Amino acid sequence: MAKDIQGTGLSLASQFAGSKWANKLGLRKPAEKLAYTSTKAGFKFIGKLTQKKQAKNSDASVSKNSREKKIFDLSLTDEQEMIKDTVRSYASEVVRDLAHDANENIALPENFLEDSAALGLNFFSVPEALGGAAQGHTPTTSAIISEELAWGDFSLALATLAPVSVANAIVRWGSEKQQNKWLPLWLADDPVRACIAVQEQHPLFEANKLSCKAKRTGKGFEISGEKVLVPLGGNCQVYLVAAQYGGKPHLFIVPGDSNGISFKKSPAMGLRAAETGTLILNNVKVDSDALLSADKNRFSYKEFIDYGQLHWCSLAIGTCQAALDYCITYANERIAFGEPISHRQSVAFMISNMAIEIESMRLLTWRAAALAEQGKPFHREAYLAHLLCVEKAMEIGTNAVQVLGGHGFTKEHPAERWYRDLRILGSITSGLHL
Repeated sequence: MAKDIQGTGLSLASQFAGSKWANKLGLRKPAEKLAYTSTKAGFKFIGKLTQKKQAKNSDASVSKNSREKKIFDLSLTDEQEMIKDTVRSYASEVVRDLAHDANENIALPENFLEDSAALGLNFFSVPEALGGAAQGHTPTTSAIISEELAWGDFSLALATLAPVSVANAIVRWGSEKQQNKWLPLWLADDPVRACIAVQEQHPLFEANKLSCKAKRTGKGFEISGEKVLVPLGGNCQVYLVAAQYGGKPHLFIVPGDSNGISFKKSPAMGLRAAETGTLILNNVKVDSDALLSADKNRFSYKEFIDYGQLHWCSLAIGTCQAALDYCITYANERIAFGEPISHRQSVAFMISNMAIEIESMRLLTWRAAALAEQGKPFHREAYLAHLLCVEKAMEIGTNAVQVLGGHGFTKEHPAERWYRDLRILGSITSGLHL
């Protein structure tokens, strides 16, 4: 059903946009717009469908896929299956084709954020009361979306989801005034540029011990410090900055045009298309409403970090799945000594181990997300999921290069890019919010 509604339509529109007839007739841009618009409309449809189902089942018995069941059940709901198919189609038809050139150019493709905004993900971050389509806090669905986007490309998925992460955090912990002020940006026609800045440059960085400091002033706060691996090239309207205040780490909503903010480009080993760099805050003044915490007793910086780590896990799982799918095809088609290399046990076992580890990573991540969705403690599960993903993502990235042999070391195949992107998992703390 999901494939019929969204995937097939997107596939047909995208195929036509890339055909010679689209160029000849001057219809490429309209066809691409149709693909993006239809996807956005599909997400709105999914939101309405979810709302109707929830209303229908409010007084009825629990559905077979409900998270309320008292059993360990991570099967996806019909709506989640639909969203999964839709995002995978977008990643396959649009994102993957842009990944190589974006990596080489160390820049986002032209109009990429504008086009990806039409996918409609922002609507699922903003509550209905403010014009969005969010039905509640849904970390599991967010993990699925992240995984499918990263199947297309890790870096471009990060750029797409960085603004969504900020909205998720404001919705979860922001005051009513903060939500009314900032969340409308996520519903505007022009895509909002926003990101979370936590990581710092000093060795053995700990998210609970920040060099970035905030102090109280007469009219608000003053923030000073530097953040690294910040995406979107310094062109953000909103930054969510982690800073030490009152002896504890807190989050501050900082307008991107504030005096004292500057950005230094510093391309890294991976995530090159996301345009990462160093955000410098030099005595940046913000008003008293900049502190993100509607209820100090409810706000949890530890949970904020855990959500971020789970988000990185989801991105890594999607990229690892892409590597596995690519290696299976390559091993079956690559002929050596008169037979496919997949007939060699060393290759077959390596690929099968990749599949096993990916399933382990996915199950641990979804388990933690499901607990968070139910409002239960999930710190232990998030830690275990991240620990496993850090180790196995790097192993899978290495094995993907190994399966391709000499080809894996060249830019002719995407394995080397996946290897570099996956390395970030063990090098960054938060910066996202599931």
